Amino acid sequence: MKEEERLFSGFSPVTTEEWIERINKDLKGADFGKKMVWKTNEGFEVMPFYRSENLDATGHIGTLPGEFPFVRGTRTESNAWLVRQDIEVSDYARANSKALEILMKGVDSLGFIITDPDSMTESNMRTLLEGIHAGSIEINFSTAGKARELLGFFMKEMRSRKTNLPDLRGSVEADPLGRLMINGKLCVSVDQGLDYLASLFNDSAAMESFRVLNVNAASFNNAGADCVTELAFAISLGNEYLSQLTSRGIGIETAAAKTGFTFGTGPNYFMEIAKLRAARMLWAVIVKGYRPSNEEACRMNIHSVTSEWNKTAYDPYVNMLRTQTEAMSATIGGADSLLVHPFNRVFAKPDEFSERIARNQQLLLKEEAHFDKVADPGAGSWYIENLTSMIAGSAWKLFIETEEKGGFLKALKEGFIQQKTEEIARKRISDIRKRREVLLGINQYPSFGEEMPANAEYERMFGSNEPEGAPDVRPLRLFRGAVEFEKLRLAAEKSSVRPSVFLLSTGNPAMRLARAQFSSNFFACGGYRIIDKGAFTSAAAGAEAALASGAQIVVICSSDEEYAVSAPEAFDKLGGKALFVVAGAPGCSDDLKNRGISHFISIRSDVYETLKQFHSLLGITV
Repeated sequence: MKEEERLFSGFSPVTTEEWIERINKDLKGADFGKKMVWKTNEGFEVMPFYRSENLDATGHIGTLPGEFPFVRGTRTESNAWLVRQDIEVSDYARANSKALEILMKGVDSLGFIITDPDSMTESNMRTLLEGIHAGSIEINFSTAGKARELLGFFMKEMRSRKTNLPDLRGSVEADPLGRLMINGKLCVSVDQGLDYLASLFNDSAAMESFRVLNVNAASFNNAGADCVTELAFAISLGNEYLSQLTSRGIGIETAAAKTGFTFGTGPNYFMEIAKLRAARMLWAVIVKGYRPSNEEACRMNIHSVTSEWNKTAYDPYVNMLRTQTEAMSATIGGADSLLVHPFNRVFAKPDEFSERIARNQQLLLKEEAHFDKVADPGAGSWYIENLTSMIAGSAWKLFIETEEKGGFLKALKEGFIQQKTEEIARKRISDIRKRREVLLGINQYPSFGEEMPANAEYERMFGSNEPEGAPDVRPLRLFRGAVEFEKLRLAAEKSSVRPSVFLLSTGNPAMRLARAQFSSNFFACGGYRIIDKGAFTSAAAGAEAALASGAQIVVICSSDEEYAVSAPEAFDKLGGKALFVVAGAPGCSDDLKNRGISHFISIRSDVYETLKQFHSLLGITV
């Protein structure tokens, strides 16, 4: 008898129908679909449980890590990824010193961001790489221009060191169409930009493992796109590049091998894991369509970066929790390298402390959680396998739709790419305003009395990527989900008198407490000072205390049944000397409105619009 038969012989099999029947019984008549099925931003209906039979509908089961279509990853013996840290380069000697320092602290992938392309010279390249053993790590360069010159200086420096060029790992992260999408224009025509890109491929021929094209899909993520849209447009952009490069004489094996992808990783934990697995599968299918000489050309190189969309300036240490789960998603999903952004990046220049924490977040996953030990750690999870299949299927449909419009470049020029991304972003912003999507510390559970960090740089926080002059294409807008609420709170902080809200709690103990907590969280999201004196024996007594406090807004917190009497009593007592708000949506609302009470807040309120209205009533300009 097999061991598994011996272990389970005493248990009769339970069918899916029996599970559903049991769940429905426990729901006591409640709708299964509404209560138990999660509807994602991507439009998926995610079941509360999955079984082995659900794998029958997936087409990628049965391969091993390292096998086409690489859904299970490109590594066969481990899940080891490269720990990357980026360095802005304006002073080359200082950048070199910092690079040498962080290489001793666990980093094995350097990203040099050249702030002024004109400053790159042969001498500065030598200074930048002094003491760095390029063959032992990955070296990446990002520049807004003169990529060929930079590549030439790098190769000359490596040759002077007698470094074996085919062994070098890294990239010059050119992405002309990505820059066109973000900036709205290029400094040359699109055709010239693509010709220039092809020349980079030719120039770097001796460095077989060195990439010269980076498809920056993180831009879609940071514009508010969901996982499906980010993936679909990423592979569409990648396919556009393959088509343009092969038409310029670059072999498909070279074009694919020297192309890398950067994906943003957001807070949707399992969805982000599945996204990277689906990405490798779809890219393998696309590259195979170009008929490479071997399936190795179909491997996808993935660099992951933590998203900026969900990061906040208020309660900034929560960003550490966000980036930690995002790092987990990226590594379980099989990223080849990972950059964890410092927690304060969205509002200030990262310092030594925030950079150290960001590095250590990855090192903890490696050295303590051992995330690097097992190839494809997400394999075998019925949930993750089904998400992988759903994301791949939906992304492929959007990819085909984009191709039917003439491909990525034509779709970008016609505004299709921007339109699709903005539709999702608007939906997410609406959900944030109504707290259907939660940004902890921003639209839910803010830290009372907290103020904007003293070192906050407003241009960094609220600046946009609007182009100067008329753009060639409408640029994709990058922004954060928290910006609107941050502006509300900052306006309250900067007002001549910090607005305050008095909680007038009375009546039913359970309801007054619940609604006082709801109201305090509601108004603290707008930067209001909360005055809570506890419960009052009557609405009139509470109103007297509210007047004495000098609060501009008074919120009555009680039960629906008691509002019919207590709300008018408090309202009349205030005599118009403060804005009066009822917490809840009682059945007597129409009667209260007839008495002149016009302000109500509830779980159905648009929190942002409501707070903006109160700002306006108090003369606070946002």
